[in-house]
Amino acid sequence: MCDCSSFLACLHINRQRRVLLGAAAIAAVSSTGWLGAAHAAVPSNDIGPDAALKRLMAGNARYVANRPQTRDYSAGRAARVKTQKPIAAILSCSDSRVAPELAFDQAPGDLFIVRLAGNFVNDDGLASLEYGTVFLHAPLILVLGHSNCGAVDATVKVLKDNAQLPGHLPALVNAIKPAVEFARRSGAADLLAAAIAENVRLAVDRLKTAQPVLQDLVQQKKLSVAGGVYDLATGKVTLM
Repeated sequence: MCDCSSFLACLHINRQRRVLLGAAAIAAVSSTGWLGAAHAAVPSNDIGPDAALKRLMAGNARYVANRPQTRDYSAGRAARVKTQKPIAAILSCSDSRVAPELAFDQAPGDLFIVRLAGNFVNDDGLASLEYGTVFLHAPLILVLGHSNCGAVDATVKVLKDNAQLPGHLPALVNAIKPAVEFARRSGAADLLAAAIAENVRLAVDRLKTAQPVLQDLVQQKKLSVAGGVYDLATGKVTLM
């Protein structure tokens, strides 16, 4: 016959065990910082332009080696609701094969990215970069071109073969045309690669001298502007 008092006593003991095990699990999580990470403050981006560039290139080296840092993407999410402190602003091509956060192995909130086909500077992009540097205090702008850029290649074809493009694409070609023309005059063996590199250089020069905001920040050494080309095959970014 069943002993009801023993049965109730067992239930009580099992309930106590579950409570103790739950408390132990919470203590273990807290001791490893998992709970604290979710409420961590957003790291400062007051690190200077040189340190920011060094951090990007170290991240790119990890990406090329296929050894990215292990990340908990939920960590810091609550803190980023109220603020962001990117270490760099990136002017990148819109090409779907180029993902700056992955290429530089950075976490959410680390990069302020402006993207358009051909990674050239126009007024809208310039305003966004001014916002990223003046209000978000990013200490670095990096112009990121890439190999086999379709926008630059289209410009080459227009100039060489008089190709006709539809819609608003002629405006894009006009923006990239100076870089292609310079590369043609230089007699480069690989016209496309040379034009891609020159397009990055022209964007860097324009951003460094953009008045009244960016030029002043550069002169005060609060901001640095650099350029690089991302290789689609290897993932490596080569600085110009």
